[in-house]
This record gives sequence, C-alpha cells and structure tokens, in this order.
Amino acid sequence: MKALIARIWRMFSGSLQWRILWIRNAKFIVGVTGVVRDPDGKVLLLRHRFWPRHSQWGLPSGHANKGEPFEETVAREVAEETGLTVKVGRLVSLNSGYRFRVEVAYEAVVTGDREPKVDGFEVLEAQWFEPHELPQGLLPSHRRLIEQTGG
Repeated sequence: MKALIARIWRMFSGSLQWRILWIRNAKFIVGVTGVVRDPDGKVLLLRHRFWPRHSQWGLPSGHANKGEPFEETVAREVAEETGLTVKVGRLVSLNSGYRFRVEVAYEAVVTGDREPKVDGFEVLEAQWFEPHELPQGLLPSHRRLIEQTGG
C-alpha cells in the first residue's frame, strides 16, 4: 500500500504536490520581534495600547507579510511604530507550539536618530531602558529575550 501511495504521489507535478501539502498542513501567522538596542546598550521598549493592561510594555513586534523576509519585518515594524531605522542582526529566538502562530526574534541596532516618534494609536509611548532597569508590566517573554541577548 505504501509503495502504491508513493507511486501515485510521484505522478503528480510539483505544483499539484504543493497544493495538496498546502491544504493538508497547518497555516501559521509569523510574529516577529526586534530586540532593538542603541549604541550604548539601552533597549527600546514600547507601551502598546492593545496589549493587556498589566503587561503593556514590550519590544517592537508585528506580523510578517506574505513573502516578506523576517529581517525586513523587524525593520518595517520598528519604522512603523517608532520612526526609527535599524540594522537587523542575528536571529535570537524561534518558537513554535502555538495553535496558529510561530514567533521569531532578532537583535537589531538603531542607526541614525535615536528619538522615537509614536503615533499614539497602536503605541502609546516608546522609551530607551537600561537592561537592568526594565519597567514593571514588561511582557515576560520579552524580558527573557532581553536577558538572553546580553541584557
């Protein structure tokens, strides 16, 4: 039976195989986070309007667009949320096991102007923090990312 299934599978073209795999397998949203630092080692944190009140502080984050490299997602999200430009570095975290989401995180360093400008809608405020002086209400998973990246 297995040999028959394998023969039938090989008869399909590559594009048909991909369509079958697409239908058969799980679909995920990819959440992307940036651990953004300035040249002095301070960490950029944002107070998010739509996050739970007890944990509104967190790193810049968002969702990858279809076909968008994750490094570009980090740079885009930081720019959209703060107006800052960053150089994205190494991948520091990849987490799965969520029902509909995979999460990735990258290190990044701000380039140019370090004064964030927020629109006040999605992000209420943005501040640079010393890694040893992080605010109350910081998302625990983001605190771990900061600690794991040298903070």
